[in-house]
Amino acid sequence: MLAVAALACGPGGAAAQSVRIKDIADVEGVRDNQLVGYGLVVGLAGTGDRLRTAIFTRQSLIGMLERLGVNTRDNEARLDTRNVAAVMVTANLPAFARPGSRIDIAVSALGDASNLQGGTLLVTPLLGADGEVYAVAQGAVATGAVAARGAGASVQRGVPTSARISSGAIVEREVPYALTGRPTIRLSLRNPDLTTARRIAAAINRDTGGSAATATDPRTVVLAMAGREPVGFLAEIEQLRVEPDQVARVVIEEASGTIVMGSNVRVSTVAIAQGNLTIRITETPQVSQPNALGQGETVQVPRTGIEVDDQAERRVGVLRGGVSLQELVRGLNALGVGPRDLISILQSIKAAGALQAEMELR
Repeated sequence: MLAVAALACGPGGAAAQSVRIKDIADVEGVRDNQLVGYGLVVGLAGTGDRLRTAIFTRQSLIGMLERLGVNTRDNEARLDTRNVAAVMVTANLPAFARPGSRIDIAVSALGDASNLQGGTLLVTPLLGADGEVYAVAQGAVATGAVAARGAGASVQRGVPTSARISSGAIVEREVPYALTGRPTIRLSLRNPDLTTARRIAAAINRDTGGSAATATDPRTVVLAMAGREPVGFLAEIEQLRVEPDQVARVVIEEASGTIVMGSNVRVSTVAIAQGNLTIRITETPQVSQPNALGQGETVQVPRTGIEVDDQAERRVGVLRGGVSLQELVRGLNALGVGPRDLISILQSIKAAGALQAEMELR
């Protein structure tokens, strides 16, 4: 169980912290591109796919051997090995990656292989969304997982069927994109907000002494280049600091009992009473046994203990209108409220119209 309160600026709270523009906005068009490929991992110690059930692994193995000049079609039925596994290979091609540079890749088992540790990924083309090959992957696989099994027990740490290869792919083709020669460049906010976009534009205009930046919508700030050198101009403005605005929001993940609340959350005047009736029954049977010279039988005597906890020690709490997040959490903690109960209380406060924030359930 975890209850998290994100405290920021406000009366009596910590002072708001400004952040760099580069930490809250991206240059539009400067982004990663996703790559995917299908390949084979060989050299496994009997932990690969079963060729009789993994048909795609069998076909891929036969095709690979034929390309290398080995004919296995006549003896396909006798082909039986568990040292090969079919895998999917994924990677992110960074912006401005040039041919010859290396990128990291992720390898995931596709069939019924139980462990990829110790295997080697054979040459695997990585394709983009347009079907073109942008990189080629190959290398030794390292899962970082531990798996051991015996006759009566087994232990596993991590996921042995998923692995990474550091610098495991070589870029063969770059994605063309140029910053120079553009009349405007757009900044895209990672968290769209009208106030934050306006503050970014104002900070850039103060620094440049003109009107180079314009906030066109909650996510976009347009920069007029006007003959400016783009790399130097962007490097200069991305170091400027602004104070991002936050939406009053409460995020609740009921599966794990996690609660995250923003600093702008406010609560109107409301009374809260929380309590549960708990009945605990404990069975501690005892054995009654006669002495050595006496007559009688050994019998089991039941002993039952019953405890009732009606939470009578808890009281009704009243929160005055406009209380901050810190005061809300302090008041609920004073009632002895746990994370699970806090979720129900927040939902009830929202239903009563006293929670002045957006609530998001996950």
